[in-house]
Amino acid sequence: MTRVVVVGHGMVGSRFVEELARRDAGARVTVLGAEEYEPYNRVLLSEVVAGRVDVASLTLPRTSLPGVTVHPGAVATSVDRDARTVTTGAGDLVPYDALVLATGARARVPRLIGIDPDAGLPGGVHALRTLDDAREIVAATVNAGRAVVLGGGVLGLETACGLARRGLAVTVVHGGGHVMDRQLDAAAAQAVAHGLAGLGIEHRVDARAVGVDAGPDGRLRALVLADGERLPADLLVLTAGTVPEAGLAEAAGLPVRRGVLVDPDGATADPAIHAIGDCAEPPEGASGLIAQGWEQARRLAAHLADRATRPSGPAPDRPGVPSGAGGPGGAVGAGNPVGAVGPGSPGAPGTDVVRLKASGLEVVTMGVGAGRGEAPTGHRCVRLSDPGAGRHVEVVVADGVVVGATCVGAGSVAASLTAAYTRRTPTPRDPAYLLLGPLAGAGDAASDPSPTLMPDRTTICRCNGVTKGDLVGHWRAGARTVEEVAHASRATTGCGGCTDAVCGILEWLHRTDPPAGPDRDGAPPPADAPARPVLAAGAAAAGPH
Repeated sequence: MTRVVVVGHGMVGSRFVEELARRDAGARVTVLGAEEYEPYNRVLLSEVVAGRVDVASLTLPRTSLPGVTVHPGAVATSVDRDARTVTTGAGDLVPYDALVLATGARARVPRLIGIDPDAGLPGGVHALRTLDDAREIVAATVNAGRAVVLGGGVLGLETACGLARRGLAVTVVHGGGHVMDRQLDAAAAQAVAHGLAGLGIEHRVDARAVGVDAGPDGRLRALVLADGERLPADLLVLTAGTVPEAGLAEAAGLPVRRGVLVDPDGATADPAIHAIGDCAEPPEGASGLIAQGWEQARRLAAHLADRATRPSGPAPDRPGVPSGAGGPGGAVGAGNPVGAVGPGSPGAPGTDVVRLKASGLEVVTMGVGAGRGEAPTGHRCVRLSDPGAGRHVEVVVADGVVVGATCVGAGSVAASLTAAYTRRTPTPRDPAYLLLGPLAGAGDAASDPSPTLMPDRTTICRCNGVTKGDLVGHWRAGARTVEEVAHASRATTGCGGCTDAVCGILEWLHRTDPPAGPDRDGAPPPADAPARPVLAAGAAAAGPH
């Protein structure tokens, strides 16, 4: 029986284990999880800060999996590639035939005067990466009146909106020329800035923090900027990016750049070792989005299950992984590259939809951004920009399909464009209709708020590819609550943006398709069954995660 060891029991590591167990690969799986907790939804930590989600609801649905042993609180300290063993902090040796690194990433702590990362953060200064971080930030808000968020990316804006929702005066400090500069151009960022101002959130751009000012008691009093400005603060939250946890791989002699270098299958230079999720650096680049990590987990599980059933043979070449660092070979885990074009790669719709989860701000981006100079010659772009009203929409079309879009302050447009982008549906001859139709309230049936008119193929949970038809099927199989549906389908366990849509469809099913009885026999609801418009306009098609 193949021995598979997984280092990391977060969102990606736990998903890989489920995928491998589902394929009945005949493997004995040992999971080493550094945290003591069950796997939880890290994507929703900013929602915990905002008070919109409680800690208990972050736990991911789990089932007892045959052949899987999980060791919570077990920290992997080293890998012996020759002996094929992993050593834990307790001194245990765990042998493997295939090793999967899913160690994730840690919060980046900027170099600031007054902060020594090795000595711990001063009182009032917090990163936001773990469940403990979120709990500490929530506790700190009780006695804080002024907060500064360092980093104006997606997580920074979500955190700022969450703290403002708790009644704190908030200032966002960002080193780039405008907020969310990885996803937005300057015009779109101006619309976001209007939204921030409407929420009472100040922000500084092109601003470099150089230090923190702490009082005699060692607690934070202010953040100091390079131009000498002091921003008074009782609470400083660091959201300045992440650093891949690649130290274990690097110490084992595996090639590491920013993350662990892997081929399209997740194989490292050692054919017995793979890396997935935030710790990995695939050929197409790491997006930092959970959908990419889950797709990597699915593909690796399928690959290892396939290799486990094949006769032993020489490992094929592994394009994209530097040679010269390979270790002991073997059939299990040997690279079997697949085409880079697919979910998870640049331009592959579905895994690169970014949605800001913040009360009072609607921001959704996907694919190519013309305003960022990414649209090649021949692509058509239509834009409507009204920063003074907090609205900016842009769509990029090529070969008759949507290849990119940016939507700020326009939920109905975001819903329609997300559906068109992920399904690659043909576009109108004049792409302007993609913006003007939804803005005029003339969305198509796929974004209609009534589940009755929503096609079964409509994707509700984009993180996990769950459609309306899937939800109806699980309902008829006995899933009656959001928790039961999440357990059966994984819907709502990604970014959480589809939760309202799932609730709405369950409410609709309660009304139109009550639990099957002797005279129902699970029959579908009649075509003329009444339906309450339970979803916000376009929410079902939007669920952009």
